[in-house]
Amino acid sequence: MLCQECQTRQAALHFTKIINGKKAEMHLCDKCARNKGEQIPGSNSYSIHELLSGLLNVEHISGNNGFKPQETEEPRQPVCDRCGLTYERFAKTGRFGCARCYQAFETKLDSILKRAHSGNHRHTGKIPKRTGGNMKVQREMEELREDLRTSIEQEEFEEAARLRDHIRELERKMQSGEEDA
Repeated sequence: MLCQECQTRQAALHFTKIINGKKAEMHLCDKCARNKGEQIPGSNSYSIHELLSGLLNVEHISGNNGFKPQETEEPRQPVCDRCGLTYERFAKTGRFGCARCYQAFETKLDSILKRAHSGNHRHTGKIPKRTGGNMKVQREMEELREDLRTSIEQEEFEEAARLRDHIRELERKMQSGEEDA
């Protein structure tokens, strides 16, 4: 397939963008992609700053290397009491000022981490296939307990009872030594 821009070189990059709700496909060669300012997979030009800015809902101002945070409904942003870093500044730089910033921005970080870890707010890593049977069950029980707390808070008592019974069953299987819970 030829490059849609120059019509001479082979298209090496295939982009699908959604702009204003409309899907647009582009097929470009490396040179034309660079000229249009497209991000080329495998190039080292993608920074952690851009990744965090995307996760923090910061939009890029075209034609300028600055970043502008999207308007929020909350008038007052959290501030770290140790280093004085504001959440807005963190969103721009993608860096914390000190260790206490994690606690200062805890309420905002939970949603960011969930997006970064595919819905989980905690990194879980891999579990060994041969020796990780109990670890899998323990993680499942932790998730079920969290779901149980949520169900009780939302007064979904039938769901809470089902989760409670499932947790008890898993605990019984772990105590009896059954691997495949």
